[in-house]
Amino acid sequence: MEKDLYILGIESSCDETAASVVKNGTEIISNVVASQIESHKRFGGVVPEIASRHHVEQVTIVLEEALKQANLEPKDLDGVCVTEGPGLVGALLIGINAAKAFAFANNLPLVGVHHIAGHIYANQLMQPMEFPLLALVVSGGHTELVLMKEHGSFELIGETRDDAAGEAYDKVARVLSIPYPGGPHIDRMAHESDGAIKFPRVWLEKDSYDFSFSGLKSAVINYQHNAVQRGEEINPHHIAKGFQDSVVEVLTAKTLRAAREFNVKQVIAAGGVSANKGLRTSLEATFKEEGIPFHVPPLKLCTDNGAMIAAAGSEMYKAGVCSDLSLNGRPGMELLSWNNK
Repeated sequence: MEKDLYILGIESSCDETAASVVKNGTEIISNVVASQIESHKRFGGVVPEIASRHHVEQVTIVLEEALKQANLEPKDLDGVCVTEGPGLVGALLIGINAAKAFAFANNLPLVGVHHIAGHIYANQLMQPMEFPLLALVVSGGHTELVLMKEHGSFELIGETRDDAAGEAYDKVARVLSIPYPGGPHIDRMAHESDGAIKFPRVWLEKDSYDFSFSGLKSAVINYQHNAVQRGEEINPHHIAKGFQDSVVEVLTAKTLRAAREFNVKQVIAAGGVSANKGLRTSLEATFKEEGIPFHVPPLKLCTDNGAMIAAAGSEMYKAGVCSDLSLNGRPGMELLSWNNK
């Protein structure tokens, strides 16, 4: 019988300090997250220096708590995984240096993990991944369609050319005086709305799988500004509904077209925006009708967490893809297949 694999995952790429222990790449033993939302809310977005300082304060605490909840000692672990990039460089360095120190002190292998790979592998914590699969990654800084033919194989077939979906949500929320983070508030308002403003859908070239939400964001801002200048009353719920309808329709349609073209066995969603109720409902209904299995993690695994890093890192560890103590933060790190890492 093979020995169980216990991997510690550390995540600090933005405004969550997180650590988790995952067993065999599929079972969460512990998952501790320290959020910074309240600290950044008054600024309307993440302030990198503040984020880094919070990571310094929290990283040792969440690491120790993750081991405590897992009822494990460092000697029981098989490896340490940490987000290498992309992300805020100061924030990344806190988690990386903590992971390096922990790995060195306990003579454990070290694995640097791509943040988006982590989001994708959050799905493996709920059910097996079946290849070929298509992953729709939607987060604050990323909107991408990724084709995977096997573990660690990432083929980027579409990406955002400007604002990612999450960025567009936050910018529209700011114009509507909605608190940060704007996405959950706009999602709620859209579901409460009894009407919607018709905003454009940006499809780009006929065969393109790329995305563009900057024009949609501008259309919403211009609508709001023009209404104010004319002294017209605006309904923020109608704006939220119209904006979300546009985003969801484009994301769903392009994901469906790609799933058909590449004949995938499974479609998954990943990233913070995959927690959006409107998007989840649309994707679930679309792929149920299409007859292609669709999966999305529970809400707690959509946002940044250590378990997703440990899940991806477990597969890298099994594939023999490890790092050394020269590991450094890579804020612009590309998502490459592990054999090209």
